[in-house]
Formats: sequence, C-alpha cells, structure tokens
Amino acid sequence: MSLADEVLAVHAGEPDPAALVGEFRRTHVLLPTVNDTLMSAELGGIRWLYAFTDEAAMSRFALSRGDAPGTEWQYLTASGARVLDVLVPAIEGPMGVALDAGSEHGMLFPPVAGIVPDSVAVDISDAPQGGNA
Repeated sequence: MSLADEVLAVHAGEPDPAALVGEFRRTHVLLPTVNDTLMSAELGGIRWLYAFTDEAAMSRFALSRGDAPGTEWQYLTASGARVLDVLVPAIEGPMGVALDAGSEHGMLFPPVAGIVPDSVAVDISDAPQGGNA
C-alpha cells in the first residue's frame, strides 16, 4: 500500500505500524522552510517538524494558518528515511514529524524507538541494561 493508504488504514482503525513507518521512510515528503529554517512547532516538550505528502496538502495547511490563497511557500524535498535518520537526530532535543498537519488525514511520527534512531528516541533510557547494582 502507499503512504496515503497506510494513513487511511490508521484512521479507519486498522493500523499496521511497521507498514506505516516503512511507507513513510520510502516516500519523499515536502518540508516547508521559513528564512532557510525548516518549519516546525513545539508541543508538549517535543518539536514537531512539518512534512507534507504533496503541494496540495501544504497549501491547505497554509490556508488554515491564514495565508492568502496562492501564497507560495519555499520547501525542500527529502525521503522520509532521510528525515527520520538524518534531520531528526541533527536537532537538539526530542523531535517528531507531523505529516500533513491540519488535515483530517494527518499523522504524527513521534520520536520513539522503531521510528527514529534509538540514540534520539525518548522512550529509551541511557541507563545500563541488565545486571544488579
């Protein structure tokens, strides 16, 4: 299935988390920029990087933020794998991805093991594993 199909399956109550993350990793997404900085927002102590599946989704988000119709946004294109494996670890503090934010088919990819590298996953402790102290 495509990324869009996997997202629809989640919203229909039939998620396949491994397939969803796999499709995100294989899909190229649009990352809007403002003043040469990737657009993001912070919520609950996590920075959420905005990513969009296409220009139409990004335009709908722009309109929901009050931008005039037809306003052009600058953006970069990257594979989901590059976003999760390179961009997320490059940012200080926990960072997840908000895919198609503001749409009824939006999806969050939180900074947890299995989505982002273990070195930046918020659900993995730095404490030594196993053994008794």
